[in-house]
Amino acid sequence: MYIRKTKRVYKAKSYTNHLLVESVLTGKGPRQRTICSLGSLQPAPHQQWLALAHKMESALQGQLSLSGSQPPPALLVARARKGRSHRRESATVRQPAGSFFLIDTDRVDTEEHREAGTVHVGHQIWRQLDMDTILARAGLSKRACTLSEAMTLNRLIFPLSEHAMPDWIRRTAIADILGEDFSELNEDALYRNLDKLHPNREAIERELGEREKTLFNLDDTLYLYDLTSTYFEGQAKQNPQAKRGYARDKRPDCKQVVVGLVLDRDGFPKAHEIFDGNRQDRSTVDEMLTVLERRSGKRPGSTVIVDRGMAYEENLKQIRGNGHHYIVAGRQAERNEWLDDIENGEEWEEVIRLPSPHNPFQKKSSVQVKRRTKEGEVYILCISAGREEKDRAIRVKHEERLIKDLQGLKARVEKGQLKKSEKIHEAIGRLKERYPRVARYYRMEYDAEHNRVGWQEEAEKKAIAAKLDGSYVLKTDRQDLTADEIWRTYILLTRVESAFRSMKSPLMERPIFHHIKNRTQTHIFLCVLAYHLLVAIEKRFLDKGVHTSWWTIRQQLSTHQVLTVVLPTADGRVLKIRKAGSPEPVHRKTYETLRIPLEVMKPVKTWHEAKQHSD
Repeated sequence: MYIRKTKRVYKAKSYTNHLLVESVLTGKGPRQRTICSLGSLQPAPHQQWLALAHKMESALQGQLSLSGSQPPPALLVARARKGRSHRRESATVRQPAGSFFLIDTDRVDTEEHREAGTVHVGHQIWRQLDMDTILARAGLSKRACTLSEAMTLNRLIFPLSEHAMPDWIRRTAIADILGEDFSELNEDALYRNLDKLHPNREAIERELGEREKTLFNLDDTLYLYDLTSTYFEGQAKQNPQAKRGYARDKRPDCKQVVVGLVLDRDGFPKAHEIFDGNRQDRSTVDEMLTVLERRSGKRPGSTVIVDRGMAYEENLKQIRGNGHHYIVAGRQAERNEWLDDIENGEEWEEVIRLPSPHNPFQKKSSVQVKRRTKEGEVYILCISAGREEKDRAIRVKHEERLIKDLQGLKARVEKGQLKKSEKIHEAIGRLKERYPRVARYYRMEYDAEHNRVGWQEEAEKKAIAAKLDGSYVLKTDRQDLTADEIWRTYILLTRVESAFRSMKSPLMERPIFHHIKNRTQTHIFLCVLAYHLLVAIEKRFLDKGVHTSWWTIRQQLSTHQVLTVVLPTADGRVLKIRKAGSPEPVHRKTYETLRIPLEVMKPVKTWHEAKQHSD
């Protein structure tokens, strides 16, 4: 600040006035701004004006005068404070970009820190997949597209129920990045959005598959199909699909649904379907092939890969009937037919199993393979040393459990706790169903005359089983592939298992809290959408030769945040700048690998009146 002298002539008489002036930087350059009039300042000499201006500036900032110096007159300070206040109220809120201000550094602060790195990555991959356009073409409004993205990002980053999701959204930088106000968002809006998504799932999945195929140059000549189950919390009485069945989640006490998922060679989802919780694997193949054709179009000549639970002759006819080839794991009985060839030590070819691209620390392993042809089909006999130990351990464990349950059944019959002959036979039948792997090696029967349950080991069958430990058979109608190629193609099926693990663990597909069929299906659909983002992220890294997981990336990005910088100015106002922190090297490397901008958001500047604090 400084003092400027002015003169004015009125009716032949000259008047002198002194103005308190400060220099400010505007969009058009430096300008002088008058704070107030100080009058004639008599008899203060000209040499003392600068010192007086400095004292006035200190007084306006609330600073005490130094010992031995005289403070400025109270009347002048009051006049200056009033003038400054008047001009501040008339000033615009937003200041020109790049303006310079005098800042009180002792009062600088930050507030409203929000996690941004993970949200930024999820949002940018969402944009790369052109999801807003896909959802809009499916008939969703702009607000529904925004909520769908927020719900999908939640499943990708920190999965929660719809009840807890609004608070999580407000705890992250989603509002800053999407430019949306979520302050009034509640779970009811999210439930309604699930209802809007439900009828459009097929159209969204179809267009998304085509977009990924173009974006990542994907191969659509190979389909990997497998099933898993997901259980409910509660009885889910309003959902007719919620039933008890084979519990892959080891929760037989809970109702469940069965989820079928088809992936391509690179692990991108092509189609999914929700089945009743008690649905048998083999009964889903034909329906899933129809669903796949609706999602991806007819692809004659493609190869479908399924596990032995869907390798019955009827399933193979269904696959061939839809114009596809197949590679499947042979059934137990088919493996037994090749016992002589498996025992024969000739013609075996060693195949080295390389680590999975998603798990570079996986140890290399070798498998012995042998090619055979029978009735127009190619059989690949396989022996794995690592699997031999596993098979033996499982067989022994199941055998011990079967004997224990047989002893328990025998005791119940002898004590008279189970008397009816048909009930006893039913109990024996249930044991055979529970332990199919080892029950075939025992002859179990009930002697009604002596009221006794007995069993006898089939030593020959058990010996065959021991010889077959570690062996399995693959079967295909592809005559053009070598044994090595067939085995490596079948092993790709583990990618579906990896997808299920990802959906159940980091994406938290289970447990399901929804009790309505449509919302249950859409909940799983959101998990599938999140998995699309996850596999796209990991694909970008794999293409660069970087082996990592989304879990690791997520931990690294959590430290990149958006915050508000609070800058109190010397004139009594407060400038707040909402912006992202500068990305650290690990953040920058991730963004560059994913081909996304380093800038999370455009800074937003706002001016506020300083709060008055009472002592």
